[in-house]
Amino acid sequence: MRIALGTDHAGYPLKVAVKQLLEQLGHEVVDFGCDSEERCDYPDFIRPAAEAVATGACERCIVFGGSGNGEAICANRVRGVRVPLCWSEETARLGREHNDANGLAMGARVVSEDLALRMVRIWLDTPFEGGRHVERIRKIDEPG
Repeated sequence: MRIALGTDHAGYPLKVAVKQLLEQLGHEVVDFGCDSEERCDYPDFIRPAAEAVATGACERCIVFGGSGNGEAICANRVRGVRVPLCWSEETARLGREHNDANGLAMGARVVSEDLALRMVRIWLDTPFEGGRHVERIRKIDEPG
């Protein structure tokens, strides 16, 4: 799978760990930055990662920040991209099962590296449940 990554300075160390995991699992990673812990503005890196999913250049994206809140908000502004902010294994699983999440947002200041890596594996391995959730996603993706 081709997976886009984007982060700000606070999420950079977590991005490095997740990138290593993804490559070990055989995924192709497209890294939109940032490339250090030097202060930066997250939309400069998050929006391009989300747009890569929207255009089909990547199948999924993972975005990182201090809390992950701003990053999730930014990514979700891109039409067709569904990025839950996850802080537990259950939120990662439900994001895929119920929301067909094609993105994942995490906060490096609120989740440990170990938990983040477990959430990524769950998010990658969990299929979309379909059924009653299909109509809800259609309502999200189509303008009212």
